Amino acid sequence: MSPRKLVAGNWKMNGLTASAAFVLELAELQPDPVCDVLICPPFTLVARFAEGPFDIGGQDCHWKPSGPYTGDIAAEMLADAGAVAVIVGHSERRTDHAETDAEVALKAEAAWRAGLLAIVCIGESEAERAAGQTLDRIAEQLAGSIPDAGPDGATAKRLAVAYEPIWAIGTGKTPTLAEIAEVHAHIRAILARRFGPEVAEGVRLLYGGSVKPGNAAEIFAVANVDGALVGGASLAAEDFAAIIAAAG
Repeated sequence: MSPRKLVAGNWKMNGLTASAAFVLELAELQPDPVCDVLICPPFTLVARFAEGPFDIGGQDCHWKPSGPYTGDIAAEMLADAGAVAVIVGHSERRTDHAETDAEVALKAEAAWRAGLLAIVCIGESEAERAAGQTLDRIAEQLAGSIPDAGPDGATAKRLAVAYEPIWAIGTGKTPTLAEIAEVHAHIRAILARRFGPEVAEGVRLLYGGSVKPGNAAEIFAVANVDGALVGGASLAAEDFAAIIAAAG
């Protein structure tokens, strides 16, 4: 049985106090969503958004619970503010902040330590896609970015994987449905070998990269696609509501 789909909105560096009205508007448009809904606003809005009816997540966290890390935020702080999940390893963090797979794995561990769902992001560059290296790159990132299993390790409730081809993020480009299917099947198979089929079947695999109302339904219909990590389209309540509806 496929897991209940998850549609997560990554607001990135967008949103001010007035943006809290978004939650009310979305609730009016989607009073009874057909899927799990997660909104990941900037840190300044996590506590405010958590007062609403939807699950809230962070966009990043440090791997330490506290310390002299100016400008960083601990997973425990996110949980304390009302978050239930956190995105780790987004390509923009990997590129702009030179995050390594090992650091992403530490952040995922921190998320688990704080009781959060870790949404681990992976994806190939346009050059890697053109060179036929996509599947190898995905396998490499999965191996390095997800902590080892154990009694407090990867489970379906603690881990989601977001496949976001870097060249499709915010560009309007998307892989073909066959390409999405190939990568998601590859991810599922790797997770099954590493964590066992039961865990692998329960871990939700999200697609991200220029997801919008016009293409969401066909993407959700692809095998092994258990939801989406939505960027720009999650900032407009009507667009995000339409994507949520397409998950049914």
